[in-house]
Amino acid sequence: MTQGTASRRVETALERARHGRGVNREEALALAQSVSLPELLEVASQVREKAKGKTVSFSKKVFIPLTTLCRDYCSYCTFRKDPGQPGAHFMTPEEVLAVAEEGKRARCKEALFSLGDQPERIFPEAREFLRRQSFTRTLDYLAAMCELVLERTGLLPHANPGVMDGEALDKLKESNASVGLMLENVSVRLMRDGLPHAKAPDKVPTLRLRTIEEAGKRSMAFTTGILIGIGETMEERIDSLLAIREMHEKYGHIQEVIVQNFRAKPDIPMAHYAEPSLAEMLRVLAVARLILGAKMNLQAPPNLSYDDFPRLLDAGINDWGGISPVTKDFINPEAAWPQIAKLQKETEERGFLLRERLALYPEFVTQENFLTSHVREKVNALAGPDGFATG
Repeated sequence: MTQGTASRRVETALERARHGRGVNREEALALAQSVSLPELLEVASQVREKAKGKTVSFSKKVFIPLTTLCRDYCSYCTFRKDPGQPGAHFMTPEEVLAVAEEGKRARCKEALFSLGDQPERIFPEAREFLRRQSFTRTLDYLAAMCELVLERTGLLPHANPGVMDGEALDKLKESNASVGLMLENVSVRLMRDGLPHAKAPDKVPTLRLRTIEEAGKRSMAFTTGILIGIGETMEERIDSLLAIREMHEKYGHIQEVIVQNFRAKPDIPMAHYAEPSLAEMLRVLAVARLILGAKMNLQAPPNLSYDDFPRLLDAGINDWGGISPVTKDFINPEAAWPQIAKLQKETEERGFLLRERLALYPEFVTQENFLTSHVREKVNALAGPDGFATG
């Protein structure tokens, strides 16, 4: 390819990107590899404003780590524990309810359930705990705890338990406003020996894509995203974002896409692994906005960029994710969430309006088929006419 041809290809990709229609793989690669970061950020910001204007949202949540036991051994994870390790735990219904009630007192609207993937598959201790609670599967226990929190507190559950089958999703829809599963990456290469997913059977990309698709078939609002900095290539990042876009085009159910950056921690196999730079994070976010188009909700966790988090607004995001005034980020315990007052100040100083949303994004609140009548009643009690949170 001549230099002139390459230059024209980049210009064509930029022009298509500016219209917010969603670029293809070749165009995304050209943008990611050949466009200066300032220009990429400018175009991503323009695209965001076509559909989102100057509104940036967040969800006021309480974080419920239902169990830290997990059958996967991802090289970057500090959340999962084996039985007997410090922090290994399965929350009882009483513990779940106590945390949820604390969140309600702090005027949270969302109860985020995070937990290890299918620990009963390998740990007798997990099976014994579930037996005492009259369950055989962690996913069924999760559904019961979501129902308990919804009924007793009015908080809207958002379950993020890992791979889910159709039966589990059917049960979760009875009590959840939305559910989630990070795709992370579609690359099977990352499952090779010595790479982050080598000992993680639930990180098989086809299994995770199947979960996302099964949720789509059931009209369940879904949160997913990619994890950057774990050894993947830019091509693999783009392929992962395109897979998410394709799923949404088919079912219309993906309510947000998260771009999450790896952070090294002292007690993980990847403790000395290089973290993505801020510039790299901004570039991936901007490319994600141009792939996903103007209407998709794009999120980056502010706590994982520390004091630099306001810069993320330059890359086309329109959401900060869940922020908790009562519980830490149990997945990244070293990274405190910014205070909501600081989040508002930094957001508004850059010309944006910060709005509180629910676990269900405003555009999904108004669509009847995404909620059961029972959950709809709870959502209506918390949503204003425009679908954002009230009070």
